[in-house]
Amino acid sequence: MKGKTVLITGANTGIGRATTLALAGMGAKIVMLCHTRERGQKAMEEIKEKSDNPDIDLLVADLSVQADVRRAAAEFAARYSRLHVLINNAGVILPNRVVTGDGLESTLAVNYLAPFLLTNLLRDRLKAAAPARIINVASGIQRALDFADLQGEKRYGGLRAYGESKTALILHTYELARRLAGTGVTANCLHPGDIRTDIFRHYTGLFKLILSISGPLMRSPEKGAQTPVYLASSPKVQNVTGRYFVNRRPVKSSASTYDESAARRLWDISAELTKLEINMEGTL
Repeated sequence: MKGKTVLITGANTGIGRATTLALAGMGAKIVMLCHTRERGQKAMEEIKEKSDNPDIDLLVADLSVQADVRRAAAEFAARYSRLHVLINNAGVILPNRVVTGDGLESTLAVNYLAPFLLTNLLRDRLKAAAPARIINVASGIQRALDFADLQGEKRYGGLRAYGESKTALILHTYELARRLAGTGVTANCLHPGDIRTDIFRHYTGLFKLILSISGPLMRSPEKGAQTPVYLASSPKVQNVTGRYFVNRRPVKSSASTYDESAARRLWDISAELTKLEINMEGTL
């Protein structure tokens, strides 16, 4: 990974932190995109020491705020001419429906619309670095999208919203692969497994108790990082695109994720929700 620039969202904790540490240990130039400067700075210094790699940078953005996503992308583009690997890792699960300042349901905004926007804003940097890789951390929790209630205004459940946001991310990954064909930029997604992280930190009561009991049975963040690290670094997948991976192997995602008409419809809606003008002639 020496000579490669890698941007990772949610890089200061959980799977993102473990992925950052592993790739930094391989010699990559890492740009950590974190929610707060204090936590990001602390994690960055610790990872520099553990990996013996001083070539780690920090960007700060609240991924639920589209202006923040745009600012972070602009800051990256100002500092770096190429992006070899983009890992959209950050994610949330919220027990109650929360609306962002942009008027969007927060789970959809963070888990799907932020990766959609960030990837498209950095498309030129990815193409300039080809062969380059886009890696989206999805989930085994997948639900067919309800386009009539995409933001959970009629019916909301934390796991339901999470599953739909990750299904949207998988649909987006496959559509990216089609639109990027021939550019040297690949797009793949993955399920990291049931990982012991703080993603359920917003939950309380019985659900939190169940999590505390089952926590020791879950896999470590280091185990969860194995597949994103593999997709970011292995020469075996350099030309593989449009696939869903579990335990470093391509497997089938849910049937609804292969609906190309749904993927195109989602793309158009996403471009509208993020106010992004995109060349629709088969490329980004």
